[in-house]
Amino acid sequence: MTVNPFKPTAGAVPPLLVGRDALLAEVDEGIQSGPGHPARITIFTGARGTGKTVMLTESGDRAMSHGWLVIDESASPGMLARIGEAVDRLLEGVSPRARRRVTGVSIGALGSIDTELTPQLAEGVRHRIGRLLDTLEADGTGLLITVDEVHARSDDLRELALITQHLVRENREFAIVMAGLPSAVSDLLRSDAQGRVLTFLRRADKHVLADVSVDEVHDALVQTVTDNGRTIAPDAARAAAEATHGYPFLIQLVGFHVWRAATGDAITLADVTAGVEAARERLGTLVTETALADLSPRDLEMLRAMARDDGPSRMVDLGARTGMSRQNADTYRRRLLDAGVIEQVGRGQVDFALPYLREHLRGR
Repeated sequence: MTVNPFKPTAGAVPPLLVGRDALLAEVDEGIQSGPGHPARITIFTGARGTGKTVMLTESGDRAMSHGWLVIDESASPGMLARIGEAVDRLLEGVSPRARRRVTGVSIGALGSIDTELTPQLAEGVRHRIGRLLDTLEADGTGLLITVDEVHARSDDLRELALITQHLVRENREFAIVMAGLPSAVSDLLRSDAQGRVLTFLRRADKHVLADVSVDEVHDALVQTVTDNGRTIAPDAARAAAEATHGYPFLIQLVGFHVWRAATGDAITLADVTAGVEAARERLGTLVTETALADLSPRDLEMLRAMARDDGPSRMVDLGARTGMSRQNADTYRRRLLDAGVIEQVGRGQVDFALPYLREHLRGR
């Protein structure tokens, strides 16, 4: 049995990363260009399923290809303590060439540590990172830290930003790449409680991960299929590409289920039809319901009002359908934009940002 090459798992790196080459090239350039390059502080944001975690993984791989060490983390409680432990493990006699990547999960029993943040801890981590960089810089390399699921409520993240600010001022061979949902990143950058640290983060290279062109999806699907020993009919390839709407996670989900639906080496339009239907069902469970679960009843009311339209919705119509004042309707519009659920498509007009969300809401 031929192994399915598509990877519809959150964070899994697909066989072909579609439409992200330019962004990754910027990170790569930042690593090679030395201290002061703007890409050495990068934030990726986008709706669920747009490939934020994959971008962190790929950024780390690019850094490691240049001999850098990588620490992968998420902005959960105890993050700074886990980073300190990771740095210690890299310092304690382990050859940097032998151990290139450390994650919060791989730090044994300390992976779920929940340590109260103190100024002494932050200062200690900064000092330990500095000692590690002394060794790495002597070898012509550096350290990259990736942080997933950033949010404004993380004291650890604030302290890590302060450490980063000091390292940048000292021209160290250090970089940080972060990722988070639009609402979380917006809250982080808008928060007034973080003072100069916040101002520093606002200067980060920020990239919104948008959908990929259908033509790029088409070419990637065909290449993945043929590279793995099958063929796909032209009409089937076009139908599969269009069914993804250029949504990165759906590219993998459609590809996975189309591959499963095919019984022979030649993928047909019938295989694509069956695979797309299965992919849409799984999308509802894996992405759509998760996104809706984070919303308030009034957010959902706005979305249900949008679902009555076959295309973009006018804000004036949504206000009338929900009984919201213009000001309230605009508040919920901003909330849904920050959550990455809808997008602005024209003056006074919005549309769904997640594929098949309209159909999902109509079917509930």
